[in-house]
Amino acid sequence: MTQQKWFKPLIIIGAIILIVFMTINWMNNTYNQAVNLQENVNAQWGNVQGAYQRRADLVPNLVATVKGAAENEKAILTQVTQARAGIVNAKTPEDMELMGKKINTAINLAFEAYPEIKSTQNFSDLQAQLEGTENRINVERNRFNEAAKNYNKFIRGKFRKWALGVFGDEDEFPKKEMFQASKGSENAPTVEF
Repeated sequence: MTQQKWFKPLIIIGAIILIVFMTINWMNNTYNQAVNLQENVNAQWGNVQGAYQRRADLVPNLVATVKGAAENEKAILTQVTQARAGIVNAKTPEDMELMGKKINTAINLAFEAYPEIKSTQNFSDLQAQLEGTENRINVERNRFNEAAKNYNKFIRGKFRKWALGVFGDEDEFPKKEMFQASKGSENAPTVEF
């Protein structure tokens, strides 16, 4: 009977120790999971910022490239058009022959310097790049919102809040706001040439 007398308290003490250990382990896992989710939200926001930076770096360069190509083509076409206009204004056969030579020279120089008119393709490429860039930004924003939603759902659980309060500071795990568009951003931006 003496053996049974000590056996019950040992079982009770063992059960209490096991419950305390399991509770501490659960609280620790909850804290670590909240940290992981919080860092995921921060990383996703960094990806949104990276996509913004890509746009800020890429779009002005693309626009400048297209503008430059368009200006070059405009200059070439202006030369050819002026040479053709000169032949119409020719008054003598010699003037006409001279203008014909100028047209041929202008056309030959134009096609040697710029063998293929590419403005339309450049503008199409610019449009595709702009669309692709905006799609990347949208994907990153959606991923950020998903990460923020998962984090917010996790930290809002009653027992999880308690566990996070025991292991962390009260303001260590604030609710994350979803991406909010700037006022007026519902209006499409204009690209000017």
